[in-house]
Amino acid sequence: MSGITHEYMETYLRSLIPEREGKLKDIEDFGRENSVPIVQKETAKFLEFMVSMKKPKKILELGTAIGYSAILMYEAAETEPEITTIERDEKMISIAEDNISKYNLKGKIKVLQGDCLEILENLEDKFDLIFMDAGKGHYNHFLPHCLRLLKDDGIIIADNVLFRGMVASKELVKRRKITIVKRMKTYLDMVSKDESLITTVIPMGDGIAVTKRR
Repeated sequence: MSGITHEYMETYLRSLIPEREGKLKDIEDFGRENSVPIVQKETAKFLEFMVSMKKPKKILELGTAIGYSAILMYEAAETEPEITTIERDEKMISIAEDNISKYNLKGKIKVLQGDCLEILENLEDKFDLIFMDAGKGHYNHFLPHCLRLLKDDGIIIADNVLFRGMVASKELVKRRKITIVKRMKTYLDMVSKDESLITTVIPMGDGIAVTKRR
């Protein structure tokens, strides 16, 4: 259970989502069997919905892991988008690039190795959609760069913003997670209180925040 919704709700909502087939199912299975954190089932469906509706041509992803969400977004967009995705873990990058090659998406999905913040500081492209799923304790630091790189009509989708419910309830906070929780609260304050932005927070998966300019 994620800690942000009732277990019976999660079970029911997940039961509505058909099982995947093909390579994405293989990546899902690999992630589950090897304890690799990929997006939760309902989050994946939400991301697929948003990308299919937005139909972005340029996507930036913070946190590649094994390439699951990048490939999912490419398939959902139906625009043959250019995807730039950032990951610092060499092992994850190796697996992600192998998965990208299996999908014949080399050249469409570009993996940049390194620290997200350092790479963001040096990016100049403009993106239609930015998916934030890395360094949960640094979303507040990523945000100014993401806004600079976001097209005027672009959207930012941030995953894990309720962080197992800890962001919303002091009773759930574990001592070793206090800093992450404080910084995530700062991020949500930044996107919620900035009058130039409009944000909705959805209690789905581990919490999703969707932000766009007014």
